[in-house]
Amino acid sequence: MVITYRSVNKVTFPVYRLGSSNWEEHDGLLFIDNKLVDDKNMPGNTLGKRRLQTPFKDLYYLRYSISNLLGIIKQTQTAFIDSDGVPFIYEKTVSCSLRYYKIRKIERKTKASVLWLKGINFPFSIPRPPDPDMSWAGVLHMKGIPWMLYEYSEDKKSDTRRKV
Repeated sequence: MVITYRSVNKVTFPVYRLGSSNWEEHDGLLFIDNKLVDDKNMPGNTLGKRRLQTPFKDLYYLRYSISNLLGIIKQTQTAFIDSDGVPFIYEKTVSCSLRYYKIRKIERKTKASVLWLKGINFPFSIPRPPDPDMSWAGVLHMKGIPWMLYEYSEDKKSDTRRKV
């Protein structure tokens, strides 16, 4: 299955990076390079629960957990598996501009923080505030409209483009 930024709503996060897209599925078992990734014959509604219960010992090591679309965009790898055990290829299809804005204000809330940037008239919800040294934020623009917070920096960086 091929996923793009438009169809990422079909993916159940967290997702895990796979070393290759050379997967094989037989009788409810998903393998990569003869190592078991998922055993759908086991009870459980998530990849992790099924992996804990499988009698197979030679499991494929899932090293990197990614919790959102930005984490997928920043990867150079293209093969992933989601929490439901569905392997997919993420295909970068659109080029977006990355522009930097001065951080105007950070409001700390109980479960998250709100980030206000100079030149953008709406806030970004962030899980935690950036380091105090970070005074600039890079924002991806989709069709000229601010779309997604990409990164923080101490200094203003040159505006560039990123493929998403």
